[in-house]
Amino acid sequence: MADEKFYFNPSTGEVTQGKVASWDNRMGPYDTREEAERALETAAQRNQVADDQDEAWED
Repeated sequence: MADEKFYFNPSTGEVTQGKVASWDNRMGPYDTREEAERALETAAQRNQVADDQDEAWED
């Protein structure tokens, strides 16, 4: 079965379909190319949510 998902390579900024890059240069999988293109934005948003939750926990 072929890998139909999309991955973002943070080293090159490229989006690929399938596991082309090694695991340490691959973010994903994402269902669409557009989601993969926004990988860094999505990660930043998730990190902010986690940071906010940590801060609320510490209060």
